[in-house]
Amino acid sequence: MLKRLRQPIPGAQPRLRFEMPPEQLDMREAEPSDAGDVDRFGSPGPRISAQHPLYLGFMGTVGVGLALLVYWIGSNTTQLLLWIVAALFIALGLDPVVRWLEGRGIPRPAGILLAVSVLVAAVVGFFATLIPTIVEQVTELVRQAPVWVRDFIDSEFFRTLDSQFGVRDRINEELDKFVNNPEAMGGIFGGVVGFGSTVANGLFGTLIVLVLSLYFLAALPAMKKWGYRLAPRSRRARVEALSEEITRSVGNYVIGQAVVALLNATFAFIVMSIIGVPFAVLLAFVVALLAFIPLVGGLIAGVVVILITLTLGWQSALAYAICYFAYLQFEAYFISPRIMQKAVAVPGAVAVISVIAGGSLLGVLGALIAIPTAAAVLLLVKEIYIVRQDNH
Repeated sequence: MLKRLRQPIPGAQPRLRFEMPPEQLDMREAEPSDAGDVDRFGSPGPRISAQHPLYLGFMGTVGVGLALLVYWIGSNTTQLLLWIVAALFIALGLDPVVRWLEGRGIPRPAGILLAVSVLVAAVVGFFATLIPTIVEQVTELVRQAPVWVRDFIDSEFFRTLDSQFGVRDRINEELDKFVNNPEAMGGIFGGVVGFGSTVANGLFGTLIVLVLSLYFLAALPAMKKWGYRLAPRSRRARVEALSEEITRSVGNYVIGQAVVALLNATFAFIVMSIIGVPFAVLLAFVVALLAFIPLVGGLIAGVVVILITLTLGWQSALAYAICYFAYLQFEAYFISPRIMQKAVAVPGAVAVISVIAGGSLLGVLGALIAIPTAAAVLLLVKEIYIVRQDNH
C-alpha cells in the first residue's frame, strides 16, 4: 500500500518552479556551444554613447518617472509594507532557532513548523488572556455603573450643586436632546462600527504577518541566494559576507531581546503574584511586549504596573517599584550583556537616537527594528566607507 501511495498519479506533472539561471563565465573564457545560435540572433552592435543628448534625456525622464512611481506605490501601500517589514523581522529572528534545530538533525521544514507553532501559541495565549479579561471588566463596569450613578446623585455634593445650579434639570434636558438627535446616535453607531473594523483589521494584519513570516522563513536561503546573484560577480563574496553578518546580528538580536523580555515578564509576574496585583497574567503579557522595546520599554512597563498597583495602596506600589527597578539594574549590568554578546554592538547615544527616530517614523515597529538597523548601517560604514577612505 505504501509503495502504491508513493507512485505518482497517472497524468500528473511536476509543479513548475522558477529556477535560478546558471552563473555565466567570463565572455572571454566562454565558448559558444552552437554557432547556429550566434548566426540566428546576430551579434550585438555598439552601445549608444552615454553622452548622447537623446540617451541622457530619455534616461533622465525614465529615472524621474520611476522615482514618482515608487513614491506613489509606497504612499498607497504603507500598511502592506509595514506588514512585510514585520514579517521579515520575525523571520530573521526565528532563522537562528531553525538553523539550531537543523544542527540537531531536525529537517528544516519541521524546524520551521515548530518555531512558527511556538510563535502562534504565544500570540493565541496573549489574546486568550486579554479578551476574557476585557469582557469581565466591561461586564463589571456595566453592572456597577448604575450603583455609582445612584450613589453620586444621592450624595450631599450633588444635592448642593443641584440646588445652586439646577444640574438635574440641565442633565435631563441634554439627555433628551442627545436621544432625539439622529446625528449623535449615528455617531455612536459609527464609533462602534469603527472599533469593530479596527479589531478586524488588527486580526487580519496579525494573520497576514504570520503567513508572510512562514513563507519568508521557508524561502530565506533562496532569497539570500537570489539577492547575492544581483551583485556583480567580482564583489559577490564581499556582499555575501556582509549580508550574512547583518542577518546574523539581526537574528541574534531578536532572539536575545525575546529572552530578555521573557525574563523580565517572569520576574514581574512573580512579584505581582506575591503582592497580589490584579490581572497579573495579563500585566505580565503587557510587560513582555513593552520589554521588546529597547532602552525605554522596561521603564514604561514598570510605570504602567506601578500605576495599577496604586489601587492596592501606596505601600504595595512602593514595594513593586523597588523590586522591579532593582531587577532592571541587574538586567542592564548582568543579564543583557551576556545574552546580547553575540548580537549587535551599538554605542549608547546611537541607540537612543535610533530608537527615537524609529519610533517617530514607524511607531512600535520602528522602535523594535531601530537598533538592528543602526548596527547594520554602522557595519556597512566601517567595512565599506572607512576602508575606502583609508585607501585614498
